[in-house]
Amino acid sequence: MSDKTALITGITGQDGSYLAELLLSKGYLVHGLIRRSSTFTTQRIDHLYQDPHEPDARLRLHYGDLADGSRIAALLEGIKPDEVYHLAAQSHVRVSFDEPEFTGTTTGLGTTRLLEAIRMTGLPCRFYQASSSEMFGTTAPPQSESSPFHPRSPYAAAKVYAYWITRNYREAYGVHAVNGILFNHESPRRGETFVTRKIACAAARIARGEQDVLHLGNLEARRDWGYAPEYVDAMWRMLQQDEAGDYVVATGTSYSVRDFLSFCFEHAGLDWERHIRFDERYLRPSEVPDLVGDASKAEGELGWRATVHAPELARIMVDAELAAVPIAASERSLTGA
Repeated sequence: MSDKTALITGITGQDGSYLAELLLSKGYLVHGLIRRSSTFTTQRIDHLYQDPHEPDARLRLHYGDLADGSRIAALLEGIKPDEVYHLAAQSHVRVSFDEPEFTGTTTGLGTTRLLEAIRMTGLPCRFYQASSSEMFGTTAPPQSESSPFHPRSPYAAAKVYAYWITRNYREAYGVHAVNGILFNHESPRRGETFVTRKIACAAARIARGEQDVLHLGNLEARRDWGYAPEYVDAMWRMLQQDEAGDYVVATGTSYSVRDFLSFCFEHAGLDWERHIRFDERYLRPSEVPDLVGDASKAEGELGWRATVHAPELARIMVDAELAAVPIAASERSLTGA
């Protein structure tokens, strides 16, 4: 069991919740950064809740915002983490076209504020930056650590900035900072506006007779889809290396949105073509056709390799939706399904 302390930004998200589980299982004291809201947004980590009044509580949450550099510095000074996992961001690619400035402020400059706080406080902590396969854009697959970036969205451009500022603090100031270039990774905890979860939810609802059609955009985009719990293990492995570096994390396989539709709907006993309607509102102004990662470096140096691929991932996600309590129609309308 570890005696380390970790800080996770974005702890209430898909990756943050799985990472918190992993670190707690290893004996870490885990601190999480959450934004203040009038409603609770901690559903993904509610099962990890521990009464903060208990002296042996291993999970502690703090209010903060990536736009507030002084608050971040104060938290780091108080927590004194051994490891910082920076996962928080405006992470929806299509939404980034509608909110490019906000995306840049959070997804890009939020990373700078964290790194600068680490530099100013002089903490000898290790830093993980959640980089993204979207940075490669139209670069021909397979994409590896040496592939050039060609971002095709405000989100991807912000992630490229965050990637390079992370490398800059590593090279200029000696911060033990790594970039995890994670390709698409999904799970039943994925937000419902993301296409994989949207498809899995719709398959279950249509099978139960609660919904009849699903509106989608580009069905031909191809992605390298993996399973989020496996990917957070790769994050942890990166920060255990003596020398900081950058790693692609991927399955090395490519499937289209159409393929994922087929996997989900067939598993639910449905013919997807009877239920799908095209909606141009879900198209991006500039598309990314094909992302496939080469994770040879991660396998060789970290001993990490993906075991769950898109067909099994689709079954996992549909089974979770079929087992879930149906949500109200008013909630469902918010998902765009």
